[in-house]
Amino acid sequence: MKKLGLVLGGLVLAACASTTVVDSALSQSLANQLFGAASRGTSEPAQTYGSYARGCADGLVQLPETGPTWQAMRLSRNRNWGHPQMIDFIEGLSRQAVQIGWRGLYVGDISQPRGGPMTSGHASHQMGLDADIWMLPPESLTLSRSERENISSVSVRTEDQRGLTSHWTPRHAALLRAAASDLRVDRVFVAAAVKIEMCRTATPEDTAWLQRIRPIAGHNYHFHVRLRCPAGSPHCETQSPTVAELSNGGNGCDDSLRWWVTDYLNPPRTTGRPAQPTEPAPPRRRHPREFIMADLPRQCSEVVQR
Repeated sequence: MKKLGLVLGGLVLAACASTTVVDSALSQSLANQLFGAASRGTSEPAQTYGSYARGCADGLVQLPETGPTWQAMRLSRNRNWGHPQMIDFIEGLSRQAVQIGWRGLYVGDISQPRGGPMTSGHASHQMGLDADIWMLPPESLTLSRSERENISSVSVRTEDQRGLTSHWTPRHAALLRAAASDLRVDRVFVAAAVKIEMCRTATPEDTAWLQRIRPIAGHNYHFHVRLRCPAGSPHCETQSPTVAELSNGGNGCDDSLRWWVTDYLNPPRTTGRPAQPTEPAPPRRRHPREFIMADLPRQCSEVVQR
């Protein structure tokens, strides 16, 4: 906590400064610097505030660095903190991985100790409800801290983004099905080629869980699990549109999926001279690393100071 104390201490302009002045200074501070400096979670009950890409959380707990069926990777980042439901989910999925035929799971980033925007990487992972699971089946669950910093996952998607590599196996598909079948899961992000392969053998009975498998750019070295807003967190914003709406009630194996390996990779060419814009271009969307505290839910100012 020393680092966080130094960051927050720098906001106090003078010993006699008014609360209003200090609050004003805090509201204009870069959120990722404050949340990135927190070394542990708060002692408050678990509670999430805001959205997956603009939020924070109380009461996050740390996934143990090593368990009987998992290891947390890249420990230097201190991002193995999650909502208790997420920690329970990961531990449960790691046991299912053993039943499927893996030794367990290598777990990537979850969240920072108090959530919030990160100093590098992700736009989301801000409420302890997102987690990255490596596509690499563990060969050892006794890796040292140093080994966990240097080992790399494997890509299950080809360089042209249209197919799968030899690293993909039926066990990967079984693991993704297990993850998406958990009713706490809102959606699971994968490379489009992965979803296409899973659609190839889909049956009508698969619809409920398969619609939760969502294609997205990247995500060939890991898959990204996102949990629903937990009960008891009224300030948590559910993602919209829902997976049912995105897939029109189906399994998502439709033309919108093929777009990822057609127009997304080779945008159709426009003919003729482009039309002159009649309105100014919309302002650039800021990355969460640019957020100041005033951009986050008001509860986050309390969370970062606890």
